[in-house]
Amino acid sequence: MSAPVYPISPQPDDDARFTLGLAADVADVLVRHGYPKPAGTDWVELQLALFRFLYGIGGAA
Repeated sequence: MSAPVYPISPQPDDDARFTLGLAADVADVLVRHGYPKPAGTDWVELQLALFRFLYGIGGAA
């Protein structure tokens, strides 16, 4: 089994890839797989989940 590659560096304030567009793209994938479209505060929760997965800050990493 390969070693995990997430969380990653650079630190979040240095990573221009983390945008609202990233969350929207992930939401689109979820919708295509039959999950409901995020609404209201779901967007904040989705961004926080992505942030924790990508950078490991405040998560299990």
